[in-house]
Amino acid sequence: MAKKQSNKVRPVEEVRIGSIKAAIWRNESQNGTWFNVTLQRLYRDEQGRWTSTAAFGRDHLLLLAKVANATHSRVLELLAKERAGMLPVKPAA
Repeated sequence: MAKKQSNKVRPVEEVRIGSIKAAIWRNESQNGTWFNVTLQRLYRDEQGRWTSTAAFGRDHLLLLAKVANATHSRVLELLAKERAGMLPVKPAA
């Protein structure tokens, strides 16, 4: 049986430290490529299923800053690779 292809858009990369995760999204337009980032905190709900939230408590903020710093560095690396033509071209939707 053939495996079904998913058309779900996925991030270029993810940066994760503990329960804090950043997803790096690649965007393209006539003006070029840029990257956006979404941040989330992962946790288990009452039924034990993994879920996420964009809310961060006091005790999450330092870890959030560390993830944001690492993600910033990675986005700069991706931009440099993009400008050097080292990243594959995103397929048309």
